[in-house]
Amino acid sequence: MSNSELNQRRLAATPRGVGVMCDFYADKAENATLWDIEGREFTDFAAGIAVLNTGHRHPKVMAAVREQLERFTHTAYQIVPYGSYVELAERINALAPISGPAKTTFFTTGSEAVENAVKIARAYTRRPGVIAFSAAFHGRTLLTMTLTGKVAPYSTGFGPFPGSIFHAVYPSEHQGITVEQSIESIERIMRTDIAADQVAAILLEPVQGEGGFNVAPPEFISALRELCDKHGILLIADEVQTGFARTGKLFAMEYYQDKADLITMAKSLGGGFPISGVVGRAEVMDAPAPGGLGGTYAGNPLAVAAALSVLSVIEEEQLCQRAQRLGAALVETLQKAKASCPAIADIRAQGSMVAVEFNDPQTGKPSAEITRKIQHKALSEGLLLLTCGVNGNVIRFLYPLTIPETQFTQALTILGRALAQ
Repeated sequence: MSNSELNQRRLAATPRGVGVMCDFYADKAENATLWDIEGREFTDFAAGIAVLNTGHRHPKVMAAVREQLERFTHTAYQIVPYGSYVELAERINALAPISGPAKTTFFTTGSEAVENAVKIARAYTRRPGVIAFSAAFHGRTLLTMTLTGKVAPYSTGFGPFPGSIFHAVYPSEHQGITVEQSIESIERIMRTDIAADQVAAILLEPVQGEGGFNVAPPEFISALRELCDKHGILLIADEVQTGFARTGKLFAMEYYQDKADLITMAKSLGGGFPISGVVGRAEVMDAPAPGGLGGTYAGNPLAVAAALSVLSVIEEEQLCQRAQRLGAALVETLQKAKASCPAIADIRAQGSMVAVEFNDPQTGKPSAEITRKIQHKALSEGLLLLTCGVNGNVIRFLYPLTIPETQFTQALTILGRALAQ
């Protein structure tokens, strides 16, 4: 079976709404390498959209899942519970940057985690409103795509949408949006759209993912914390993409003195197996009544076993420290490339959450076309990259933090050639 033949079958069998980036099909993968069904080899700087911080098929993760597979695969935790779920919750509670006693509950997808964080916030505050941010990405379900601050392709044609959801502007030095302007946009919403005493939560990504890897300044988090405390609002940090060593910390919120009340997680927690969760202040997490949280596959035992192993691998292999080192090397490569690539408009990074933004050198306007050309050039040499940003003019780097040094160096060489074109 060739890639071309399988692609024709895909077009006939699956809907166009599931957009597919690559025209080749995966056959096998190991750490940072992926092979297609025709035997071609690729270095994976996409990692399943930030799911594989510990790489494809990490041996310790695979061993943990195999062991669980021999015991049981599913009971539904709400029907017959299992100790591994409790153990994982205990470990997350101890590690998460939450003030005071914490509790954790698990789900399957990032969207589920965000939806349940909103449910918990509404149950605790008895208020309906949620303020999110422009350029944010929080999921594809009806509620989470309403929270998402980007219309195309996520919410085009899917309305009407849930109410009591509002969007403020996210600070961005590159775009000239200050922290003061962002906070003022929130206060404007509270003056014109919903009263502060009707807002349950403010939801943000400490580093925007799909939005282009915009990093929240510390003074922004402090201002949000002050605003939330003033009005009795909960602060929710969406760490679905930033979590589990990507930014150089287990959670990106560890960079800030001020804490969130709730944190959502998913993606790299499971090392390739579907699991998500919400951790938060114990009294907030206990707000929903028994039965108000859960799901048939929520906290599946195979994924829980993988997650326990992922936490151990991150600690044993010092992946937070490695994320800092690899990210610094990548940023250095991008900085050097500026001389031969005038389209580079901005470089943003926190640990190994690195992005580079491209504008047309002639007009100064965002250029998705230049971005795609660089992406395609890299792919032609076997380097898989992802784009992002509201204007599609940002390349983001999501390599496994376990990538071998030689392979990482080779990938940076390929990237340098693609930028120099």
